[in-house]
Amino acid sequence: MAQHLEGDWLELATASGNTIRVLKSAHPRARRLRLTVTPKGARVTYPHGTHPAQVSAFLRSHADWLEKKLDELNLVSQPLPPLRLGIDTEFPLRGEPTTLTWAEGAYPKVEPFEGGLTLVIPRPHTRALPVARGLLASYFENLMRRDVARWMATFVPQLGLAPTALKIRSMKSLWGSLDTRDRINLDLALALAPPAALRYVLAHELCHLRVRSHAPRFWAQVASIYPDWKEQRDWLRQNGSMLKAELDRLVADVAD
Repeated sequence: MAQHLEGDWLELATASGNTIRVLKSAHPRARRLRLTVTPKGARVTYPHGTHPAQVSAFLRSHADWLEKKLDELNLVSQPLPPLRLGIDTEFPLRGEPTTLTWAEGAYPKVEPFEGGLTLVIPRPHTRALPVARGLLASYFENLMRRDVARWMATFVPQLGLAPTALKIRSMKSLWGSLDTRDRINLDLALALAPPAALRYVLAHELCHLRVRSHAPRFWAQVASIYPDWKEQRDWLRQNGSMLKAELDRLVADVAD
């Protein structure tokens, strides 16, 4: 498998005959070579001073995994239509098809209706799109917090442990995480997924309060509080790239 280096990109030829473009990035705090894949593409991060041959060898050794991951993310699909002021669009919300419409009003807000949401934007429209993105991000977060609060009331007594805080934000590749201070992070894109998928990710991160690894006893703990976890994990693996791409076009950087 040959590799061509040009600018900030690497081109990796795979055994199946495909060519994968990988963004290369030297990072001052990187301690090792790291390969990540998101709906925006593949990136290899490495410490300053890493020899190009090391980067090439690292990518070649992960070529099969990278090709499989990109195929799962379906990055060859047509890009989603961008969010445009006044133009109705469709997107999933809590796993259901949802129509987004626009209206003018005295102050910015989101007005739900059966099967959709209306973004109310006041004149003048000088910053209408950033305002609209912020409204959607806040609305999605509120939906998630409502669900999470209800499920935590069941999960926490079962585990006998509780997180110290909950943060909801856009995450590039993960669905959730638990930090060293027992704070849970959840991906905002889960607002677009069926509630059962969000519930699985919450149960997953809560169970890390007991078992920090993914050892068999961790999965046994997950099954004890959420028996349907495998079905939801598989659903996220099959549909996750679509959710993250949808969130990106709807809220973009305001989600951070």
